[in-house]
Amino acid sequence: MKKELLKILISVVLFIVGLCANFNNELVNTVFFIISYLIIGGEIIIDALKNLVHGELFDECFLMTVATVAAIAIGEYPEAVAVMLFYEIGELFQDTAVDKSRDAIESLAKLRADYANVKRGNNIEKIDSKDVKVGDVIVIKPGEKVPLDGKVIEGISTLDTSALTGESIPRGVEFGDTVLSGCINLNGVLTVKVEKEFSNSTASKILELIENTDNKKAKSEKFITKFAKFYTPTVVILALVLAIIPPILLNQAFSEWIHRACTFLVVSCPCALVISIPLSFFGGIGSASKRGVLIKGSTYLEDLAKAEIVVFDKTGTLTKGVFEVTKVVLANANRYQEESKKITKERLLEISAYAESHSNHPIAKSIVRAYGKSIKQKEIKKCTEESGFGIFAKIGEDTVIIGNSKIMEKYNIRYDKADENGSIIYVAINFEYTGYLVISDIVKMDSKITIDELKKNGVRETVMLTGDVEAVAKDVATEIRIDKYYSELLPNDKIEKMREVAEDKSEKGKLLFVGDGINDVPVLSLSDVGIAMGALGSDAAIETADVVVMTDEPRKLVDSIQIAKKTLKIVKQNIVFAIGVKIVVLVLGSLRNNQYVGSCFC
Repeated sequence: MKKELLKILISVVLFIVGLCANFNNELVNTVFFIISYLIIGGEIIIDALKNLVHGELFDECFLMTVATVAAIAIGEYPEAVAVMLFYEIGELFQDTAVDKSRDAIESLAKLRADYANVKRGNNIEKIDSKDVKVGDVIVIKPGEKVPLDGKVIEGISTLDTSALTGESIPRGVEFGDTVLSGCINLNGVLTVKVEKEFSNSTASKILELIENTDNKKAKSEKFITKFAKFYTPTVVILALVLAIIPPILLNQAFSEWIHRACTFLVVSCPCALVISIPLSFFGGIGSASKRGVLIKGSTYLEDLAKAEIVVFDKTGTLTKGVFEVTKVVLANANRYQEESKKITKERLLEISAYAESHSNHPIAKSIVRAYGKSIKQKEIKKCTEESGFGIFAKIGEDTVIIGNSKIMEKYNIRYDKADENGSIIYVAINFEYTGYLVISDIVKMDSKITIDELKKNGVRETVMLTGDVEAVAKDVATEIRIDKYYSELLPNDKIEKMREVAEDKSEKGKLLFVGDGINDVPVLSLSDVGIAMGALGSDAAIETADVVVMTDEPRKLVDSIQIAKKTLKIVKQNIVFAIGVKIVVLVLGSLRNNQYVGSCFC
C-alpha cells in the first residue's frame, strides 16, 4: 500500500510540474508528462502485454493502454497521465477498504497437537505427534488436545468436540470408545491406543480439506474487469471503423480520420467509471464495517447482492454456543411427599449449584451461573467428582448425587428417564431421585428474524448444517423456520452436503455459508461467499472467510446483503450516467476536431 501511494504521489508531483511550470522548451514539459505516465501506468502497460500474450485481449488494462497511447499519439499528454492516475487512485481506494477489513489471524495449525505423551513401559515420553506410530499407547491429560485418532483403553472423561463436529455439548468417553484428534480433553486422564498415523488423523484430514477446497474455489472477477470485456472491444472496433470507413467512402485523407479515431479512443476511456466504481464499492465496504461487518473485497460485496441460497452452521452461529439451564423439572414422587419435605425447583437448582460449584466442567458452570447467588462454601462438607458420571457431595445434612444416567445406575437410584432436547442432569437427594435439569444451547434472539428477513431480500432457500443430534437440530430448525437441516455431520459430511446444496443453485445466484468453528473452514472455502461469526469464531474460520461478522449477530448478514444491493444499484447508476455522457462526447469527438472536445475527455 505504501509503495502504491508513493508511486501516485511522485506521478502527481511530476504531472503538476508539467502542467504549471513555464518552461521555454515544450520538450521539457513533455518529458515530465512521459515520466509521470510511465511511473503511474508502467505496470498497467506490462499487464496488458502479458494478458495479450495469454490471449486475454479485452480487459481494463488493454483499454487503458490503447486509450492513453492514442492520447500520446495526438499530443494530449496530460490526458494520458490523468487517465492512468484516475484508475490507480480508484484502485487505491478499493485496496484501502479491503485492507481495513482484514484481521491478522494466527495459523490454522492450532487444530493439530504438536506433541503426544507416549507411554513406554512405566515411563511417559513427550514426542512429536508425527513420530507416533499405529499401536503406540498415548496418555492425554485434562486440558490437552487429542493428538491422534485412537481407542480408549483406560480412563473416563468428557471431550469438547465442538471444533470438529460443532456439537455444543461435551461428549463422554470411556473404555472402548473412539477419540478423534483435534478434540480437547476436559477432565480425567485417558489412555488411548493409536489407530491412525498423524498424516491420516482427523485433524490432518480437515486441514487437507481446507487446503484443497480453498485451491478449487474460483476467484470472482472485479466488476470493472467484467465491464471492460464488453466495453473495450466495442470502442476499439468503432475506432477502427472510424479510421477506415469514412475516408474510403468520402474520399478523404486517412490522417484526419485516424486523428479522429485516436480522439475517439481517448474520449472513450471510462475515467469516470474507473474511479466511480471502486469508490462505490469503497463506500459499501466502509458502510458495512461501521455496522460491524468486515468485507474482504469488492467482489464479495457484489456476490452478496446475488445471494440465492444461505447455509448456516448451528452452534455459535444460530445459537449462542454456550450452555444454559433451560428447564428445572421435579420428580413425580415429589407431589406425594409431605409439604415440609417437598423440594421446590428453586431448592433443586440451589443444591445442584452447591454440588457443582467446585467443578470446571462447562455444564457445572452453567448450573452455578443459573443459580446466580453466592455459594456458602462452609455448607459443602464433601464433594467428589466422578469423571464421566457426575458428582457425589455432602451439602449440609443432605447427600447429593448429581450427573448423568450412569451415576443414577451406579448408586442404584430409581429414576424416570427424561426425553428432552439437551443434556439431562439428574439429581438425587439422600439417595432418592428428586428431579433433573435440562442444559442446552440457546437460539440467538435475532436468528428467527434473520431467516425471515433473508426471504424478503431475495434469498430463495435457507439450510442448516450441524454436528448435533437429530432431535436438537430439528428443534432449532422448527423454532427459527429454516427450510432444510442436516444433523450429526462431521466436516467431510458437511462438504458433501454443501456440494449437494450447490447443485440447486441457479447460474447467476450465489451460495453463502455462515459458520464459526474450525470444522466450518472447508465449507467456508467451498461457498461463493464464506461468512464467519468473528467475535466467538475460530481464527481459522475468520482467516478463510470472505466476510467477518464481528458482533456475532446473524441479523448483520441481512444488513450486509442490503448494503451490497444498494452499492450495486449505485454502481449501475454511475455506469448509465457515465456512458450516457461518453456517448454524447464520442459523437462530438468523431465529427469535430479534438480541440472542441479536449476538455471533455475525462
